[in-house]
Amino acid sequence: MTCLGVIALLMASSCQSSEKEDDKKDVKFLVTSPISMDTSLLKEYVCQIRSIRHIEIRTLEKGYLQNIYVDEGQFVKNGQLLFRIMPKLYEAETNIAKAEAELAEIEYKNTKGLADGNVVSKNELAMAKAKFRKAKAELSLSQVHLSFTEIRAPFDGLIDRFQVRLGSLLEEGDLLVNLSDNSQMWVYFNVSESEYLDYKLKTKKDEPLKVELKMANGELFSHSGVVGTIEADFNNETGTIPFRATFTNPDGLLRHGETGNIQVEVPLKNALIIPQKATYEILDKKYVFMMDENNTLHAKQITIGAELPHLYIISAGLNRNDKILLDGLRKVKSGDVIHYTFQEPKSVYSHLNLPSQ
Repeated sequence: MTCLGVIALLMASSCQSSEKEDDKKDVKFLVTSPISMDTSLLKEYVCQIRSIRHIEIRTLEKGYLQNIYVDEGQFVKNGQLLFRIMPKLYEAETNIAKAEAELAEIEYKNTKGLADGNVVSKNELAMAKAKFRKAKAELSLSQVHLSFTEIRAPFDGLIDRFQVRLGSLLEEGDLLVNLSDNSQMWVYFNVSESEYLDYKLKTKKDEPLKVELKMANGELFSHSGVVGTIEADFNNETGTIPFRATFTNPDGLLRHGETGNIQVEVPLKNALIIPQKATYEILDKKYVFMMDENNTLHAKQITIGAELPHLYIISAGLNRNDKILLDGLRKVKSGDVIHYTFQEPKSVYSHLNLPSQ
Protein backbone atom coordinates (compact mmCIF):
# COMPACT_ATOMS: atom_id res chain seq x y z
CA MET A 1 0.00 0.00 0.00
CA THR A 2 2.85 2.38 0.86
CA CYS A 3 4.49 1.79 -2.52
CA LEU A 4 1.21 2.49 -4.31
CA GLY A 5 0.86 5.81 -2.42
CA VAL A 6 4.37 6.94 -3.33
CA ILE A 7 3.79 6.07 -6.97
CA ALA A 8 0.51 7.99 -7.01
CA LEU A 9 2.17 11.02 -5.41
CA LEU A 10 4.98 10.99 -7.97
CA MET A 11 2.49 10.70 -10.83
CA ALA A 12 0.46 13.64 -9.47
CA SER A 13 3.59 15.77 -9.08
CA SER A 14 4.67 14.87 -12.61
CA CYS A 15 1.28 15.81 -13.96
CA GLN A 16 1.33 19.20 -12.16
CA SER A 17 4.82 19.95 -13.48
CA SER A 18 3.74 18.99 -16.97
CA GLU A 19 0.67 21.23 -16.65
CA LYS A 20 2.87 24.19 -15.62
CA GLU A 21 5.18 23.63 -18.59
CA ASP A 22 2.15 23.47 -20.89
CA ASP A 23 0.86 26.72 -19.36
CA LYS A 24 4.17 28.47 -20.14
CA LYS A 25 4.01 27.18 -23.72
CA ASP A 26 0.49 28.53 -24.10
CA VAL A 27 1.33 31.97 -22.64
CA LYS A 28 3.13 34.60 -24.70
CA PHE A 29 5.34 36.82 -22.57
CA LEU A 30 6.23 40.39 -23.45
CA VAL A 31 9.90 40.96 -24.26
CA THR A 32 11.67 44.21 -25.10
CA SER A 33 15.16 45.71 -25.27
CA PRO A 34 16.90 48.55 -23.43
CA ILE A 35 16.69 51.90 -25.13
CA SER A 36 19.71 54.16 -25.62
CA MET A 37 19.05 57.89 -25.77
CA ASP A 38 20.04 61.29 -24.47
CA THR A 39 18.11 62.21 -21.35
CA SER A 40 18.61 64.10 -18.13
CA LEU A 41 18.71 63.29 -14.44
CA LEU A 42 17.47 65.57 -11.69
CA LYS A 43 19.78 65.46 -8.67
CA GLU A 44 18.85 66.95 -5.32
CA TYR A 45 21.14 68.30 -2.60
CA VAL A 46 20.17 69.44 0.88
CA CYS A 47 20.96 73.14 1.17
CA GLN A 48 21.17 76.01 3.64
CA ILE A 49 19.81 79.43 2.69
CA ARG A 50 21.67 82.54 3.83
CA SER A 51 21.17 86.28 3.30
CA ILE A 52 23.72 87.93 1.07
CA ARG A 53 24.42 90.24 4.03
CA HIS A 54 23.57 89.21 7.59
CA ILE A 55 25.31 91.21 10.30
CA GLU A 56 25.22 91.93 14.01
CA ILE A 57 24.56 95.53 15.00
CA ARG A 58 26.44 96.33 18.21
CA THR A 59 27.02 99.37 20.37
CA LEU A 60 30.12 101.50 19.96
CA GLU A 61 29.57 103.43 23.21
CA LYS A 62 28.27 102.58 26.67
CA GLY A 63 25.17 104.11 28.23
CA TYR A 64 21.44 103.65 28.72
CA LEU A 65 19.28 102.77 25.72
CA GLN A 66 17.08 105.84 25.43
CA ASN A 67 15.07 105.20 22.22
CA ILE A 68 14.10 102.37 19.89
CA TYR A 69 12.75 103.69 16.57
CA VAL A 70 11.91 100.42 14.76
CA ASP A 71 10.18 97.12 15.44
CA GLU A 72 11.20 93.48 15.07
CA GLY A 73 10.68 92.20 11.53
CA GLN A 74 10.53 95.72 10.09
CA PHE A 75 12.15 96.59 6.77
CA VAL A 76 14.56 99.52 7.19
CA LYS A 77 16.45 101.71 4.73
CA ASN A 78 20.16 102.49 4.60
CA GLY A 79 20.96 105.25 7.12
CA GLN A 80 17.65 104.96 8.99
CA LEU A 81 17.89 105.66 12.75
CA LEU A 82 17.36 102.46 14.73
CA PHE A 83 18.46 103.14 18.34
CA ARG A 84 19.70 106.01 20.46
CA ILE A 85 21.90 105.72 23.54
CA MET A 86 21.40 108.51 26.11
CA PRO A 87 23.70 111.23 24.69
CA LYS A 88 23.93 113.74 27.59
CA LEU A 89 27.41 112.73 28.73
CA TYR A 90 28.76 112.82 25.18
CA GLU A 91 27.02 116.12 24.45
CA ALA A 92 28.71 117.63 27.53
CA GLU A 93 32.11 116.32 26.45
CA THR A 94 31.56 117.79 22.99
CA ASN A 95 30.63 121.18 24.42
CA ILE A 96 33.81 121.17 26.55
CA ALA A 97 35.93 120.24 23.54
CA LYS A 98 34.26 122.95 21.46
CA ALA A 99 34.98 125.60 24.10
CA GLU A 100 38.62 124.50 24.38
CA ALA A 101 38.99 124.66 20.60
CA GLU A 102 37.57 128.20 20.53
CA LEU A 103 39.94 129.25 23.32
CA ALA A 104 42.92 127.75 21.53
CA GLU A 105 41.91 129.54 18.33
CA ILE A 106 41.82 132.92 20.13
CA GLU A 107 45.23 132.30 21.68
CA TYR A 108 46.65 131.32 18.30
CA LYS A 109 45.31 134.46 16.59
CA ASN A 110 46.67 136.72 19.37
CA THR A 111 50.07 135.04 19.25
CA LYS A 112 50.14 135.35 15.46
CA GLY A 113 49.49 139.11 15.72
CA LEU A 114 52.33 139.48 18.20
CA ALA A 115 54.62 137.36 16.07
CA ASP A 116 53.91 139.54 13.05
CA GLY A 117 55.07 142.56 15.12
CA ASN A 118 58.17 140.66 16.26
CA VAL A 119 56.95 140.77 19.86
CA VAL A 120 57.09 136.99 20.36
CA SER A 121 59.31 134.40 18.77
CA LYS A 122 58.33 132.06 15.95
CA ASN A 123 58.63 129.10 18.32
CA GLU A 124 55.95 130.55 20.56
CA LEU A 125 53.69 131.00 17.51
CA ALA A 126 54.30 127.38 16.51
CA MET A 127 53.37 126.24 20.03
CA ALA A 128 50.09 128.19 19.89
CA LYS A 129 49.28 126.76 16.47
CA ALA A 130 49.93 123.20 17.65
CA LYS A 131 47.72 123.74 20.69
CA PHE A 132 44.92 124.98 18.43
CA ARG A 133 45.22 121.98 16.10
CA LYS A 134 45.15 119.59 19.08
CA ALA A 135 41.99 121.25 20.42
CA LYS A 136 40.29 120.89 17.01
CA ALA A 137 41.26 117.19 16.88
CA GLU A 138 39.81 116.58 20.36
CA LEU A 139 36.59 118.32 19.28
CA SER A 140 36.38 116.11 16.20
CA LEU A 141 36.92 113.01 18.38
CA SER A 142 34.21 114.00 20.84
CA GLN A 143 31.80 114.60 17.93
CA VAL A 144 32.51 111.08 16.67
CA HIS A 145 31.73 109.62 20.13
CA LEU A 146 28.51 111.64 20.19
CA SER A 147 27.52 110.32 16.74
CA PHE A 148 28.00 106.75 18.04
CA THR A 149 25.03 107.26 20.35
CA GLU A 150 22.83 107.09 17.24
CA ILE A 151 22.80 103.61 15.68
CA ARG A 152 21.74 103.65 12.04
CA ALA A 153 21.14 100.90 9.46
CA PRO A 154 24.26 100.32 7.31
CA PHE A 155 22.12 98.99 4.42
CA ASP A 156 18.51 98.15 3.46
CA GLY A 157 17.29 95.08 5.27
CA LEU A 158 15.07 93.30 7.79
CA ILE A 159 15.38 93.78 11.54
CA ASP A 160 15.63 90.58 13.57
CA ARG A 161 14.67 90.03 17.23
CA PHE A 162 15.86 92.67 19.69
CA GLN A 163 18.53 91.52 22.13
CA VAL A 164 17.97 94.53 24.45
CA ARG A 165 15.02 96.52 25.78
CA LEU A 166 14.36 100.21 26.33
CA GLY A 167 16.34 101.46 29.32
CA SER A 168 18.93 98.70 29.20
CA LEU A 169 22.40 99.65 30.41
CA LEU A 170 24.70 98.90 27.51
CA GLU A 171 28.42 98.30 27.44
CA GLU A 172 30.60 98.94 24.43
CA GLY A 173 30.21 96.05 21.97
CA ASP A 174 26.83 94.76 23.26
CA LEU A 175 24.63 93.10 20.62
CA LEU A 176 21.48 95.07 19.79
CA VAL A 177 19.97 93.20 16.84
CA ASN A 178 20.77 91.35 13.61
CA LEU A 179 20.12 92.90 10.21
CA SER A 180 19.54 90.87 7.02
CA ASP A 181 19.75 91.99 3.42
CA ASN A 182 17.48 89.50 1.63
CA SER A 183 17.50 91.11 -1.81
CA GLN A 184 19.66 88.18 -2.90
CA MET A 185 20.21 84.85 -1.16
CA TRP A 186 23.26 82.64 -1.03
CA VAL A 187 22.34 78.96 -1.03
CA TYR A 188 25.02 76.45 0.01
CA PHE A 189 25.01 72.75 -0.88
CA ASN A 190 27.65 70.02 -0.68
CA VAL A 191 28.83 68.17 -3.80
CA SER A 192 30.86 64.95 -3.93
CA GLU A 193 34.37 64.87 -5.36
CA SER A 194 33.35 62.99 -8.52
CA GLU A 195 30.48 65.40 -9.20
CA TYR A 196 32.79 68.35 -8.62
CA LEU A 197 35.26 66.99 -11.19
CA ASP A 198 32.46 66.38 -13.72
CA TYR A 199 31.27 69.95 -13.22
CA LYS A 200 34.73 71.50 -13.64
CA LEU A 201 35.61 69.40 -16.69
CA LYS A 202 32.29 69.69 -18.53
CA THR A 203 31.12 73.23 -17.73
CA LYS A 204 32.41 76.19 -19.69
CA LYS A 205 33.36 79.38 -17.87
CA ASP A 206 30.83 81.45 -19.82
CA GLU A 207 28.04 78.93 -19.11
CA PRO A 208 27.43 78.92 -15.35
CA LEU A 209 25.44 76.08 -13.84
CA LYS A 210 21.76 76.96 -13.38
CA VAL A 211 19.92 75.35 -10.48
CA GLU A 212 16.43 75.31 -8.98
CA LEU A 213 15.43 75.56 -5.32
CA LYS A 214 12.79 73.29 -3.82
CA MET A 215 11.57 74.92 -0.64
CA ALA A 216 10.64 73.18 2.60
CA ASN A 217 6.97 72.96 1.57
CA GLY A 218 7.89 71.02 -1.58
CA GLU A 219 7.23 73.95 -3.94
CA LEU A 220 9.82 75.23 -6.40
CA PHE A 221 11.06 78.77 -5.84
CA SER A 222 9.93 81.00 -8.72
CA HIS A 223 13.44 82.19 -9.67
CA SER A 224 16.36 80.07 -10.88
CA GLY A 225 19.78 80.37 -9.29
CA VAL A 226 23.30 80.35 -10.66
CA VAL A 227 26.31 78.63 -9.13
CA GLY A 228 28.89 81.36 -8.75
CA THR A 229 31.34 80.13 -6.13
CA ILE A 230 33.01 76.90 -5.01
CA GLU A 231 34.84 76.88 -1.70
CA ALA A 232 38.56 76.20 -1.61
CA ASP A 233 38.83 72.94 0.33
CA PHE A 234 37.17 69.53 0.50
CA ASN A 235 35.83 68.26 3.79
CA ASN A 236 37.97 65.18 4.47
CA GLU A 237 35.32 63.64 6.72
CA THR A 238 32.47 63.79 4.20
CA GLY A 239 34.42 63.90 0.92
CA THR A 240 32.37 66.88 -0.27
CA ILE A 241 32.96 70.49 -1.20
CA PRO A 242 30.44 73.33 -0.75
CA PHE A 243 28.95 75.06 -3.81
CA ARG A 244 27.21 78.44 -3.50
CA ALA A 245 24.29 79.42 -5.73
CA THR A 246 22.87 82.94 -5.84
CA PHE A 247 19.11 83.54 -6.10
CA THR A 248 17.34 86.87 -6.57
CA ASN A 249 14.62 87.34 -3.95
CA PRO A 250 12.54 90.33 -5.10
CA ASP A 251 9.43 89.38 -3.12
CA GLY A 252 11.36 88.64 0.07
CA LEU A 253 9.96 85.11 0.31
CA LEU A 254 13.28 83.57 1.32
CA ARG A 255 14.73 84.34 4.74
CA HIS A 256 18.08 83.79 6.37
CA GLY A 257 18.36 80.34 7.98
CA GLU A 258 15.83 78.48 5.82
CA THR A 259 16.56 75.04 4.39
CA GLY A 260 15.52 73.28 1.21
CA ASN A 261 16.87 71.21 -1.67
CA ILE A 262 18.87 72.34 -4.66
CA GLN A 263 17.87 70.61 -7.89
CA VAL A 264 20.48 70.22 -10.61
CA GLU A 265 19.59 68.89 -14.05
CA VAL A 266 22.40 66.59 -15.21
CA PRO A 267 22.42 65.76 -18.96
CA LEU A 268 23.14 62.12 -19.84
CA LYS A 269 24.42 61.16 -23.28
CA ASN A 270 23.46 57.75 -24.74
CA ALA A 271 22.03 56.54 -21.46
CA LEU A 272 20.92 52.89 -21.44
CA ILE A 273 17.43 52.72 -19.92
CA ILE A 274 15.04 49.91 -18.89
CA PRO A 275 11.68 49.90 -17.08
CA GLN A 276 11.85 49.32 -13.35
CA LYS A 277 9.13 46.65 -13.64
CA ALA A 278 11.50 44.50 -15.75
CA THR A 279 13.79 44.00 -12.72
CA TYR A 280 13.68 41.99 -9.53
CA GLU A 281 15.83 42.09 -6.43
CA ILE A 282 17.74 39.45 -4.48
CA LEU A 283 19.22 40.84 -1.27
CA ASP A 284 20.67 44.18 -2.39
CA LYS A 285 21.33 43.24 -6.03
CA LYS A 286 19.17 43.91 -9.09
CA TYR A 287 18.49 41.31 -11.80
CA VAL A 288 16.62 40.95 -15.09
CA PHE A 289 15.63 37.88 -17.10
CA MET A 290 17.59 38.03 -20.35
CA MET A 291 16.49 35.82 -23.25
CA ASP A 292 19.03 34.09 -25.52
CA GLU A 293 18.65 33.07 -29.18
CA ASN A 294 16.95 29.81 -28.12
CA ASN A 295 14.22 31.68 -26.21
CA THR A 296 15.74 30.53 -22.92
CA LEU A 297 15.69 32.86 -19.92
CA HIS A 298 18.79 33.56 -17.88
CA ALA A 299 19.05 35.65 -14.71
CA LYS A 300 21.39 38.59 -15.34
CA GLN A 301 22.74 40.89 -12.63
CA ILE A 302 22.71 44.57 -13.53
CA THR A 303 24.18 47.73 -12.01
CA ILE A 304 21.91 50.74 -11.58
CA GLY A 305 23.63 54.02 -12.39
CA ALA A 306 20.67 56.27 -11.61
CA GLU A 307 16.94 56.15 -11.04
CA LEU A 308 14.16 58.01 -12.84
CA PRO A 309 10.41 57.69 -12.26
CA HIS A 310 9.52 54.12 -13.39
CA LEU A 311 12.93 53.73 -15.06
CA TYR A 312 16.49 52.66 -14.30
CA ILE A 313 19.61 53.94 -16.03
CA ILE A 314 21.95 50.97 -16.43
CA SER A 315 25.68 51.41 -15.92
CA ALA A 316 26.69 47.73 -16.35
CA GLY A 317 25.20 44.32 -17.22
CA LEU A 318 23.24 45.02 -20.43
CA ASN A 319 23.60 46.44 -23.92
CA ARG A 320 20.98 47.86 -26.27
CA ASN A 321 20.64 44.65 -28.32
CA ASP A 322 19.80 42.39 -25.37
CA LYS A 323 16.25 41.08 -25.01
CA ILE A 324 14.75 41.22 -21.53
CA LEU A 325 11.51 39.94 -20.05
CA LEU A 326 9.09 42.79 -19.48
CA ASP A 327 6.33 41.13 -17.45
CA GLY A 328 5.45 37.86 -15.74
CA LEU A 329 8.74 37.74 -13.83
CA ARG A 330 7.12 35.79 -10.97
CA LYS A 331 5.86 33.09 -13.33
CA VAL A 332 9.25 32.02 -14.68
CA LYS A 333 12.67 30.95 -13.51
CA SER A 334 16.13 30.86 -15.00
CA GLY A 335 16.40 28.16 -17.68
CA ASP A 336 12.74 28.33 -18.79
CA VAL A 337 11.98 28.36 -22.51
CA ILE A 338 9.17 30.76 -23.36
CA HIS A 339 7.01 31.95 -26.21
CA TYR A 340 7.12 35.71 -26.50
CA THR A 341 5.93 38.81 -28.25
CA PHE A 342 8.57 41.45 -28.83
CA GLN A 343 7.45 44.98 -28.01
CA GLU A 344 9.42 47.83 -29.58
CA PRO A 345 11.36 49.84 -26.98
CA LYS A 346 9.87 53.17 -28.15
CA SER A 347 6.39 51.82 -27.57
CA VAL A 348 7.33 50.61 -24.08
CA TYR A 349 8.93 53.86 -22.97
CA SER A 350 6.50 56.27 -24.62
CA HIS A 351 4.12 56.34 -21.61
CA LEU A 352 6.77 56.35 -18.86
CA ASN A 353 7.42 60.14 -18.78
CA LEU A 354 10.97 59.80 -20.01
CA PRO A 355 12.69 63.22 -19.99
CA SER A 356 14.42 63.77 -23.31
CA GLN A 357 17.18 66.17 -24.29
